[in-house]
Amino acid sequence: MNSMTAFGRGVLENEARAVTVEMRSVNNRFLDLTVRLPRAYICFEEQIKNYLQSRGIKRGKLDVTVSIEKRAAQSNLLEPDFDFATSYVEALRALRDGLGLTDDISVMRVASRAEVFRLKREEEDEDAILSDIMAALKDATDGFLARRAQEGANTSLDIQEKMKNVMQAAEEIEALAAEHVRDVRAHLEERIRTLMADVVPDESRLLTECALYADRLAIDEELARLKSHYQAFLSYLDSEEPVGRPLDFLLQEFNRETNTIGSKASHATIARLVVRMKTELEKIREQIQNLE
Repeated sequence: MNSMTAFGRGVLENEARAVTVEMRSVNNRFLDLTVRLPRAYICFEEQIKNYLQSRGIKRGKLDVTVSIEKRAAQSNLLEPDFDFATSYVEALRALRDGLGLTDDISVMRVASRAEVFRLKREEEDEDAILSDIMAALKDATDGFLARRAQEGANTSLDIQEKMKNVMQAAEEIEALAAEHVRDVRAHLEERIRTLMADVVPDESRLLTECALYADRLAIDEELARLKSHYQAFLSYLDSEEPVGRPLDFLLQEFNRETNTIGSKASHATIARLVVRMKTELEKIREQIQNLE
């Protein structure tokens, strides 16, 4: 079992740059993966997403933030923008000729416009940058998955303990069930005889109807299905695949059987045991929401 809530951080530093990757996730029905990169490196987004999915992350709202701090001074070369400069000089000459102005066009006057020059950046080694990002991402993912697994293991132990409490209550109900049906049948037969004190009842029909009514209140099938669901629950604990959604569905079945038992049984002790079961199942449901 893995939790969907975790955090991971990885840092890679060398002479050229320092790369930091931070990962945070919270609960979500599906995988909602967001990668935040500096604008110049957005082209690496797909590689990062593919890597994270290859590591087995399948559910959760996962936010990944990549920050890059450059260490080495980058060579910035200033070069003239001849297209803009030519257009600018032609405009000045037209202004001069049109207005009959003195010709004072000079290099320094043209150079006073910042647009005449542009900054030529040194080409970056994209492969080296991607390699550094992936190295930091690996460290972040390793820590992230380790925390997910640890939290998932703790959650697993907790829900196992709570599920044992549920099944213990079910066993106590099972011990009372047969007695409850006998009591209901005896009480119903006594009640009918009291109401029909002045009438001689058909004994065979009376006993049959009482037996049928008592049988409708029997909870043997619900208890048997609870045991079956419990075995399925135990099998999910050993699964290598994400179990959050299957367990959530299975828990709905547990609740359905428990509610049926509560509606059928009018026994005070059984009613208290049903309340105990539903309380534990609700706690388990809350825990399961955190599982991948």
